Amino acid sequence: MAGHGQGQVQRHIQQDWREREYIEVMTGSIKRIADFLNSFDTSVRSRLATLNEKLMQLERRVEYIEARITKGETLH
Repeated sequence: MAGHGQGQVQRHIQQDWREREYIEVMTGSIKRIADFLNSFDTSVRSRLATLNEKLMQLERRVEYIEARITKGETLH
């Protein structure tokens, strides 16, 4: 009977190690996903800021051109 109890303990230990390994793999995967999402967020924010600046410049140019047209000025 002592051998039977010891075998059960070993099975529990092996199961515990399998669960720990699974948790480690899942934790690593979650960290990689979080790193990717943070990197993606930074990249997108930078690109949107650049596009926003270009859009603002275009809007200012359009307003300038509209103002000159309204006053009857030539664009040259």
